[in-house]
Amino acid sequence: MDPFLLEALLNGVLLGGVFALPVLGLNLVFGVVDVIWLCYAELVMVGMYTVWFLHTQAGWPLGLAFAVCLPAIAVLGLLLHLLVVRPLLGRPPINQVLATGGVLFVLQGSATLVFSTDFRSLGVEMPPMEMGEVFVSGTKLAAFVAALLGAAALWAFLKFTYVGTAIRAIARDREVMPLMGVDPRRIYLIASAVGGALAGLAACLLVVQLDMHPFVGLSFGPITFMICVMGGLGNMLGGFLAAFLMGLIVSTGGFWWNTEMSYVVAFLFFILVIFLRPRGLFAR
Repeated sequence: MDPFLLEALLNGVLLGGVFALPVLGLNLVFGVVDVIWLCYAELVMVGMYTVWFLHTQAGWPLGLAFAVCLPAIAVLGLLLHLLVVRPLLGRPPINQVLATGGVLFVLQGSATLVFSTDFRSLGVEMPPMEMGEVFVSGTKLAAFVAALLGAAALWAFLKFTYVGTAIRAIARDREVMPLMGVDPRRIYLIASAVGGALAGLAACLLVVQLDMHPFVGLSFGPITFMICVMGGLGNMLGGFLAAFLMGLIVSTGGFWWNTEMSYVVAFLFFILVIFLRPRGLFAR
């Protein structure tokens, strides 16, 4: 096999692992609360700026900045639910979409006022790994491993804890679960916090790979929503698998054509999937 093609395939797998985290967070919130956070990518952007500021401006060790980012964005997810989403529960879905879309512009504008539109970088790069004739970015490989560990931790939380069981149950039937002694409002808060923590973890993985600016969410936000829909909204496993599929399409498309064309192909594939499987590839 052409070593450059093999390298593109490996990069696609690594990219899919990083895509999977925000996809899992979005699907968790939608499956439990039944609300799509249009501003989810902007939560990741806030997390990236948090890590950058703590490490480069405050002089904190990078590991400590990462450790603070996760609970900070989890709290931001809680506040988003309490202040924006909870008052709109039971209202028409368009109200919820417009409200979270408004938060998107508020976060973008606030980041512009505080940090300006200058591109900023963390300046951290790990040496590449050589596998025969193939070179793999050490930073991307570390981010991929961290993403898999985060996804495994989420699976264990949902599978083996009482709260995780309640989250899965209320995602299947939110009308019946209150009769079983489960407080939906408490589960909504926990799901929002976990979704925010996943956004914080995604920020930690992306901040070492991307330059930061207030509109950085536009570079991965649309494709994250696309992956969620393609995998089946609320379907955690479907979104996880669709993230790897989309990562391979984007990476190999960049090998055959260029990066811009690869995203065109990815969106065309998404449109074809929606025509053939309107509820997503892995909808149940």
